[in-house]
Amino acid sequence: MSRQNVDAATRAIDAFNRTDVDAFAALTTPDFEWSPSMVAVEGEIFRGREGITRYFDSLSSAWRRFHIVRGRFRDEGEVVVMLGGLEGLGKGSGVPVDASLGMVFDFRDGRIARIRGYLNHDDALRAGGLAE
Repeated sequence: MSRQNVDAATRAIDAFNRTDVDAFAALTTPDFEWSPSMVAVEGEIFRGREGITRYFDSLSSAWRRFHIVRGRFRDEGEVVVMLGGLEGLGKGSGVPVDASLGMVFDFRDGRIARIRGYLNHDDALRAGGLAE
């Protein structure tokens, strides 16, 4: 089942990069929680379908372009950690961003129940219980 979770995490990232709220939400549980660690929304938790929509809206108002770069995945069954990066271009400033990004996907019954984002790979590994 865990390989299916890696596939679901990959599909979620792809849906995110396409700004496809419906495809992204279809991969999540009704009580889904998203704790991003990205400029403009850091510290805020987005819950459920409404939260997903609000998060996508907040990104589109702050960023001209915002893209998750998939890296390697660590698969521990109900927890999947993706170590990659993010690339963006500020909407008002035009400032480019290229940073590390670690995402911890928590699964329940084959669906994404929570995503936690970290700008440091070691922090993501620790949060996912996979510290090296």
